[in-house]
Amino acid sequence: MFDLGWTEMLVIGIVALIVIGPKDLPVMFRTLGQFVGKAKGMAREFSRAMNDAADDAGVKDISKGLRAATSPVNSAMDGVKKAASDLGNFDPDSETGKLAAERAEQTKKIQAATARAAADRKVREAEEAQAKAAELEAAAAPEQKSET
Repeated sequence: MFDLGWTEMLVIGIVALIVIGPKDLPVMFRTLGQFVGKAKGMAREFSRAMNDAADDAGVKDISKGLRAATSPVNSAMDGVKKAASDLGNFDPDSETGKLAAERAEQTKKIQAATARAAADRKVREAEEAQAKAAELEAAAAPEQKSET
C-alpha cells in the first residue's frame, strides 16, 4: 500500500517532533496506534464477512472446479494423493475389515470342504480298487481249482 522505508519514517518522525512537540508526541502516537488498530480490526472483520459470504455462495467449489478444469493433471494427482492417504488410514474394524474377515472365514470353509471331498474320493477309489482286486481273485480262484 504505502511504500515507506526507514529513512522516510525518520523524516516523518522529525517533522512530527518539530510540529507537534515532544510533550504531545506520545499521546499522538498512542491515538494513531489505536486508530490503526481499529482500522485493521474493521478490515479483518470485513474480510472475514466476505469470505463467509463467498463460502455460503459456493465460490470455493466453483474455483476448485475451475482449477481442476484448467489443470487436469494436478486434479488427477490430487485424487491419487487422497487415495494414498486413505490407504494409510486403514481401519481393520471398518466395513472393509469386516468383509475381509468374512471372506477369510469363507475361504477356510471352502478349503475344508474341498479337502473332505478329496479324502472321500480317495477312500471311494481305494474301495473300488479293493473290490476289483477281490473280483480278480474270485475269477482267478476257479481257474486255479480247474487246473489242479
